[in-house]
Amino acid sequence: MMVRMLCLMVLCLAPAWVAAQDGPLRIEITEGVIEPLPVAIPDLVPEGAGAGDWGQRIARVVAEDLTGTGLFREIPSSAFISQVSSFAAPVQYADWKAINAQALVAGAVSVNGNQINVKFRLYDVFSGAELGDGLQLAGTTDGWRRIAHKMADVVYSRITGETGYFDSRVVFVSETGPKAERRKRLAIMDYDGANVQYLTGSESIVLAPRFSTTGDRVLYTSYETGFPRIYVLDVGSVQRRVLESQQGTMSFAPRFAPDGQTVVYSLTQGANTDIWSMNIGSGQSQRLTSTPAIETAPSFNPDGTQIVFESDRSGTQQLYVMPAGGGEAQRISFGEGRYGTPVWSPRGDLIAFTKQSKGRFHIGVMRTDGSEERLLTASFLDEGPTWSPNGRVIMFARETQGAAGRSTLYSVDITGRNLRPVRTPEGGSDPSWGPLQR
Repeated sequence: MMVRMLCLMVLCLAPAWVAAQDGPLRIEITEGVIEPLPVAIPDLVPEGAGAGDWGQRIARVVAEDLTGTGLFREIPSSAFISQVSSFAAPVQYADWKAINAQALVAGAVSVNGNQINVKFRLYDVFSGAELGDGLQLAGTTDGWRRIAHKMADVVYSRITGETGYFDSRVVFVSETGPKAERRKRLAIMDYDGANVQYLTGSESIVLAPRFSTTGDRVLYTSYETGFPRIYVLDVGSVQRRVLESQQGTMSFAPRFAPDGQTVVYSLTQGANTDIWSMNIGSGQSQRLTSTPAIETAPSFNPDGTQIVFESDRSGTQQLYVMPAGGGEAQRISFGEGRYGTPVWSPRGDLIAFTKQSKGRFHIGVMRTDGSEERLLTASFLDEGPTWSPNGRVIMFARETQGAAGRSTLYSVDITGRNLRPVRTPEGGSDPSWGPLQR
């Protein structure tokens, strides 16, 4: 009942919500005008001499995570009537109601050496009750941002009913230098652009990094040998090896299957480009398409039974779906323009894509049969969508026009709302959003 009430206050949709007399309100966040839910997030109460300003740091990241979704609006601390001075003290609901806080996040933090411990509760202010049970999180001071992201994930999940996505990472291509001499290297970061680490040097061009479903490995294409070759890199050790190196060929656009044991990719032999699959353990490969067309950018559905890809077999660049083992492919894109870089949603219900039409580039989504196409962005150059772990947000690269054009990462909700740049120290392209961290 409390989840139902809070969700109703978050979303003002018509006709996207249906209330049943004897059942919970079911809300599908796919359309409509959203009124952000007012939430109060006081600094976590310091417990012990070593707590310092950790409570403030953690609360700020939680607030940034939640407000960054566009679903929440933080009430500034200057408006607070009550102060949370003790984690055990009863909540003064009337004081929080008076400033229109509909949810309250209250917590405490303690630090012992490099160990940090957080406990917190989420309150439904208008019903005067705790929403779910309180939780405790622990980690190191170096990993304090992960604790904040985990905390935000819990709050997000309990209010929206969806899995959070804040405790996740993105691998991407970091870009520096002028457009004509751009240097590209592989990098990894938190979903919000923090904690950037470089996985390769800038000695050779790298393209299209792709996370495994477990987040421990990355596939990417490198021109280190002068020809595009596919590498697989272990994120923890940064050890890498060539995955595909047939003589006289070019291999690119790799992507893991959901089981992590199979890779699909494009292979160019002579003037022909087809989609192949490879078992990583045995190295055995299989050709999945066989046409005179250019066929590339394959992506599995979540259960690994189908592959979506782009092909110009019809005369223009369009999207097709085929069985994972190859076979007859069905065209699913029929709108005006050219379609590419399809990526299946982790929910399995949508396919994201890049579309070029009338001199503009768009990031869009469609149902897996090609119906209900919806364009989310439009610019000089938007490309390369990737899904958040919960299938709610898409990240992509946007390049500005001109000789000095810079590529920047952006994110947008699948409703087309809440378009936001992702803060990175340098330019960025080819993002791949990994799973929630373990």
